[in-house]
This record gives sequence, structure tokens and C-alpha cells, in this order.
Amino acid sequence: MYKSMIALVVASPFVWGACATVPPPTQRMADAESAERSAREVGADSQPDAQLSLKLAQEQIAQAKAAMAKDENAKADSLLVRAKADAELAIAQSRAKSASVATQKAVTDSEAQKETNVGQGAVK
Repeated sequence: MYKSMIALVVASPFVWGACATVPPPTQRMADAESAERSAREVGADSQPDAQLSLKLAQEQIAQAKAAMAKDENAKADSLLVRAKADAELAIAQSRAKSASVATQKAVTDSEAQKETNVGQGAVK
């Protein structure tokens, strides 16, 4: 009797742990969808570098929704963490490309202004 009580006490945390369910990751879903929407708004879908990251985020969100429908919330949670990271990467890639284009435009404008100034008699 004493041995069976010890076995029950030792085994009970494992039994209860196996029955525990993970709640639906609704906040992570909202965060991932928000990041994906932000990526589209900054033009990630038209930037070649950012398109792949945005597509991965969209696919992972879809997979997470399917996992949540099957009550596989732990899997959905990890997919949503990755989806948010990929969407944020798409935002960064899109902004980097835009900054590069703006930098090149500023350099070109500066060169043009320099030529104008010299043409008007400004000192080099």
C-alpha cells in the first residue's frame, strides 16, 4: 500500500502535465496579423527583398489558423512567433530599400545642385 502511494505521488505531476492544454494564442495571432498588415502597408509586397519574408509570414499565419482549428495551440503559437518575426523582417527590408533609394536620390540632387551653383558663378 505504501509503495503504491509513493508511485501515485511521483507519477501524478506527469499525468496532470500531459492533460494540460495550451490556450488559443489569440494575442499572438493579432500581433502577427498586425505585423503582416504593416508590412503590406509599407510596400513589402512590391519590394523583391521583402516579398519572400512577407509570403512566409502569410503562410505561417494560415498554418496557425489551421492548427488552432485542430486545437493544436502550441503548434499555432510557435508558427505565430515565426510569422510575426518574418513580417517584421519584411518591414525592415522594405524600409531599407526605400532608404537606399532616398539616399541615392539625395546624392543625385546634391550633385545637380552643385553643378547649378558652379554654373551660376559660385566658388567650387
